[in-house]
Amino acid sequence: MPIDLRSDTVTRPTPGMREAMAAAEVGDDVYGEDPTVNALEAEVAALFGHEAALFCPTGSMANQIALQLSVPPGAELLCDADAHVITYEMGAAAAYGGITSRTWPAVGADVDPDVVAGMIRPDGYWAVPTRAIAVEQTHNRGGGGVIPLDTLRQLRRVADEAQVALHCDGARIWHAHVADGVPLASYGALFDTLSVCLSKGLGAPVGSLIVGAADKIERARVIRKRMGGGMRQAGVLAAAGRYALSHHIDRLAEDHAKAARLAEAIAPFGVLAAPVRTNLVPLDLTKAPMDAHALTAAARAEGVLISVLGPRIARLVTHMDVTDTAVDQAATTLTHILRA
Repeated sequence: MPIDLRSDTVTRPTPGMREAMAAAEVGDDVYGEDPTVNALEAEVAALFGHEAALFCPTGSMANQIALQLSVPPGAELLCDADAHVITYEMGAAAAYGGITSRTWPAVGADVDPDVVAGMIRPDGYWAVPTRAIAVEQTHNRGGGGVIPLDTLRQLRRVADEAQVALHCDGARIWHAHVADGVPLASYGALFDTLSVCLSKGLGAPVGSLIVGAADKIERARVIRKRMGGGMRQAGVLAAAGRYALSHHIDRLAEDHAKAARLAEAIAPFGVLAAPVRTNLVPLDLTKAPMDAHALTAAARAEGVLISVLGPRIARLVTHMDVTDTAVDQAATTLTHILRA
């Protein structure tokens, strides 16, 4: 079996998770009658201190529904240039929501609230008005960086002063919670809407949730149906999510430790793109003798799978299916390739 460091989405359900899925009580969720889905939604809403949540099949759908809740067609979203919502969601904000977007420079988790504040366009002046700000916690293309709580509080003040919404793409917010020890409810209190993922790091096979006020989630349910996201007996999937929340959050610290070991092994070669805070190890091969595709091909030939994010950008991701032994083997393989 190859050592798969491409993403934390490649994990497989554990035996305990499979048992929970098989035993799940189900109903028709389009009618709001799946008890396991309802329980998952209530649990996640409570974790973040919000009134309600909505289970969606994918993180991209959850993000795009959340954006449509705050940004009407023709209005503007502000986010960073590497944000998942505009980089990896296939132009959905424009295609489905009629949303225009403007970005601040890609700085990962190092967001400057003053820069964001200076970009907001108010109503009038015949300019497209800003209606929402989106941030990513943790930041994927920012190497798993964690936006500090104080920065998020400043962004909340910026949003309030401008009377715009603040959305969190929190696909990996569980990692920020573990890395910085910030309660999930403290994050939740700062955002109008959040999307949180159950299949990135937590080991569930599928699913994300939108979190927000009850009236927003009622609107979100309609948009989800419009986008083809209504599910029937989805309790078998929700049960996996509930199991993940109960068993797989605290163990994320193990993945952070594995990533730190990989980073320590690779650091002498000068290819680390950013400090490693969570489970992502970003590689910048701009000054390396090989590009990302060559490194990936060489690693694959030795049984290690990694991701290419750009011609000279690669990424390693640790997760629950990668053992300590596998991490050591991958570190040995990659250092051998980089040394050649």
